[in-house]
Amino acid sequence: MKVFGITGWSGSGKTTLLVRLIPALVARGLTVSTVKHAHHGFDVDRPGKDSYEHRRAGATEVLIGSANRWALMHELRGVPEPGLPELLARMSPVDLVLVEGFKRNPHPKLEVWRTITGKAPLYPEDPQILAIASDGEVPGCPLPRFGLDEIEAIAGFVLRAVGIALPARAAG
Repeated sequence: MKVFGITGWSGSGKTTLLVRLIPALVARGLTVSTVKHAHHGFDVDRPGKDSYEHRRAGATEVLIGSANRWALMHELRGVPEPGLPELLARMSPVDLVLVEGFKRNPHPKLEVWRTITGKAPLYPEDPQILAIASDGEVPGCPLPRFGLDEIEAIAGFVLRAVGIALPARAAG
């Protein structure tokens, strides 16, 4: 599977860009999955549901399945947080996995940067950042820059960066 990251500071618009980029890639005939890193605890379940009660009772994994989807929840129960390679190994094969977060991992990335965050760009400290998507100029940036609305151009850049070539009719 090819892996490409969308990175940036909190509030920069990473998720907004991803939810616009995914359909552009799927429209080109690709299968796409995502991995999102959360810096805080999270729960996809809620008290009162059977699956929640199974986990609360001590189950290490709980799989919920239906005619529409299935979800596997794995409780770490004190073991170290798995890294990106370990999480990717658990995913079903697809053409492209888009990663939100995991900014310290060595995979190719596009940085989403906005002056409103009040933070300096990440690209000078991360050689894996290959381009910037921004709402304006990024002073002194030598990398390719895209506007936040240039979704088709960003999609093409991502595919070239990971080496996915599409037939001419599917490339859009």
